[in-house]
Amino acid sequence: MSPNPREFVLGKVGPVPIIPRFFYATLFVGASCSPLRESKKALCLRKTKEPLNLGTPTQSTAKVLSFSDGLPGGSEDLSGASTLSMKTKLRALLIALSLGTTIEMIQAQSRFNEIANLPFSENRPTAETANTLLDELLFQRATQTYLWALPLINTFGMKYGSEKVFGAGYNVLPIWKERLDAKTLVTTPNSDVIYAMSYVDLGKDGPIVFEAPPMLQGILLDFWQRPIPVDGGKYFGDIGLPGPDGGKGGKFLLLPPNYRGDVTEGYFVYRSATNNVFIFLRSFYQDPKNLTPAVELVEQSKIYPLGKKDTAEPMKFPDASGIPTNMLPASDGTAFDQLKLLVDSEGANLADSDWLGMLASIGIVKGQPFNPDEHERKILDRAAKIGYKMSRVIGFGDLVSGRPFRVYPDRRWINPIADGTPQNPGGSLNLDWIRKDGGYLDLDCRIWFFTNYYSISPGMISQIPGKGAKYMIGFTDRDGTPLSGGTNYKINLPPNIPAANFWSVTLYDAENASGLANGQPFPSLGSRDKPEQNPDGSTAIYLGPEATEGQQGNWLATVPGKGYFVILRLYGPTEAAINKTWIPGDIEKVK
Repeated sequence: MSPNPREFVLGKVGPVPIIPRFFYATLFVGASCSPLRESKKALCLRKTKEPLNLGTPTQSTAKVLSFSDGLPGGSEDLSGASTLSMKTKLRALLIALSLGTTIEMIQAQSRFNEIANLPFSENRPTAETANTLLDELLFQRATQTYLWALPLINTFGMKYGSEKVFGAGYNVLPIWKERLDAKTLVTTPNSDVIYAMSYVDLGKDGPIVFEAPPMLQGILLDFWQRPIPVDGGKYFGDIGLPGPDGGKGGKFLLLPPNYRGDVTEGYFVYRSATNNVFIFLRSFYQDPKNLTPAVELVEQSKIYPLGKKDTAEPMKFPDASGIPTNMLPASDGTAFDQLKLLVDSEGANLADSDWLGMLASIGIVKGQPFNPDEHERKILDRAAKIGYKMSRVIGFGDLVSGRPFRVYPDRRWINPIADGTPQNPGGSLNLDWIRKDGGYLDLDCRIWFFTNYYSISPGMISQIPGKGAKYMIGFTDRDGTPLSGGTNYKINLPPNIPAANFWSVTLYDAENASGLANGQPFPSLGSRDKPEQNPDGSTAIYLGPEATEGQQGNWLATVPGKGYFVILRLYGPTEAAINKTWIPGDIEKVK
């Protein structure tokens, strides 16, 4: 459960700094203060009926982060101070006069100052200081490891959740045969295609062959979710229309890292950088009432070890639809247990020596026991929880690492590669999240992506008309306010929506980016649902807790008290989508 957005705390909860980098002075008249149970020094500012805003953002004032409706947000608009009573105004004046003292108190009680001022005796740390700093060191290293490893944790969450429910093995390929609904917890799934996902271990089973029928679409990704390069250097990860088979199907050979054996002709050869591989498949239906052809297409897939087709385990295609399954990234200390399993499986394939050293510093070493004691386990658990929350803060930004994500300059819709062009679809990033202009990993952009999404490939970001897909994400309404489940909104889609295949609007829970459990069969609505058009050919999509009479066919339900966000998908975007001459309306509040 998210913290109460009306309660703000500065201080210590275990070894964790929770003071943001920039401070905003928001004082609350009549605030009561009570220390946290685990904090020696904490300041609580509780909002009362008479809020008073005494400043604008500066480095010398204090801003306290909160989460509201699952979304990270700052202090509320307190511009109503003009309505305060005379008594309150006088009290406000006294507070304003003592503002400098108040800020000094906040800073003095911050966790940063507490750590910086830990005592040394005769230029050596005291025993208590040493213990505190060693705890802090473990916490900080673990938190940064969690954020760095988020793509791995994302992939492992899907693998673990799937295999726990449907079984493990190269021959197990769960298919969401009745589409993927909100019972499957996974980051931003698409409810308007048929999904299938599998996980293979090339270190255990050796090279793996994946046979795909014609017109099946998919991506082969290593465990970092980097699209696997194909021999020849032209293709990466994709199979199907944007892949080397061009939609004709064929045999796709997955090779482990540093494979030196001969390769027989007749295969599209994918050389993975990790032993563990994620196979992500999609097929498209034309009629939501007849999913059988799309499901049967996926069921023609075959996965088996190279040279062992006749003796391989028979394929299993469990139906994953409607079965509660948690495939979200771990947000507690189990994330580090998962990283230990990966280090044992991958060794040097997983990371360079620097990051293997960071993993070793928190006790994760290939072939050695990982047995943190109870005290260390608590620190690791808090590090993962706070690392995940930090990723959520990054993940709701529209300006990351200095790059604006706005798709259109006058709209709120965003995409992490909004700067892509037909000549340079990835914009300033490659698909390993390396900045082309500096040659370094854009860590925050990668965190932004993997806290809310999974899988990327050249085919997904293609800007060839009629191929790939265009994704536009809406976190806020037109005024920049995060979307709230208790508010009514409208999205106006202009005429001639530029999608050769289909378009859809899908709602996602702000808490974890899974499909919003809104009481409808699926949290999505699109062209194949045949929503009603306006006389001018435009389409209005309504979002809110209840549908207005006559709008039910164009309505997606929201849940009061739950924050959410929206993804507009255009499959097979045509020229008007690519050149941005077709511009969707912002998400607007309606009464």
